[in-house]
Amino acid sequence: MQTQTATRPVIYDRDGDMLMQETSEQADRLILVPDAAPSKIPNKTPRIRIMWGQHLLDDLVAGRYRSFICAVNARDNSHGIIAQLAAFLPTSQWDANSITSYARLFDVDNGKAKVLKYDMDAVEVLAVLRPPGKDRLTLSDLLSAMRIAVEMLRAKPQRLPSASVSFLEARANVLVNDQGRTPSFEAVLKTMYEAGYSGDVYPSPALWRAAPTGVFARYPFASSLDSRRDGGF
Repeated sequence: MQTQTATRPVIYDRDGDMLMQETSEQADRLILVPDAAPSKIPNKTPRIRIMWGQHLLDDLVAGRYRSFICAVNARDNSHGIIAQLAAFLPTSQWDANSITSYARLFDVDNGKAKVLKYDMDAVEVLAVLRPPGKDRLTLSDLLSAMRIAVEMLRAKPQRLPSASVSFLEARANVLVNDQGRTPSFEAVLKTMYEAGYSGDVYPSPALWRAAPTGVFARYPFASSLDSRRDGGF
């Protein structure tokens, strides 16, 4: 029979705590690090909540969000999450072909990324369309698109709460930094935050294997991270 430990209450019934101790045999592991101690006074600083261990499609179909930010392209969206969502929402009249056809209407070169609206009844999708002529979405493109999306959320509060993909590990809508390389998750979060976004972000599947690296549940991250990077403790 399990009893309360000296440092915390028991988490699981029966022998669950012992059986769930992390080992190298478990491929998908997360070590969640608190960024601050709980306070009796609410902190009103806008933050991005990072949904570690949560299933995006499940949450969208369950109606936990009223809007969803992801990427779309004017070529083929059959493997994208936007088409998956459309297929699972019973009242959506969109499919992969119509999603792509609609994106083509806006595939006009003005050098800027665009944000397209797809009304799927239960969820309104705000889809980032990269500038024509580019085969990849850059962080600069994402910044300008997220600024548009943020203004759309502010103009229509009924679009809240909102969730977003991390834009990492995409196939047709690859995200790169200014050097043409895959950016860090932190760089993506920083870009979103600088655009004014403070909704939820779902990490890409590979990030579920972050252990032994500890991860924070909110952005901006704790100041202790920068202290460590600067040589402090």
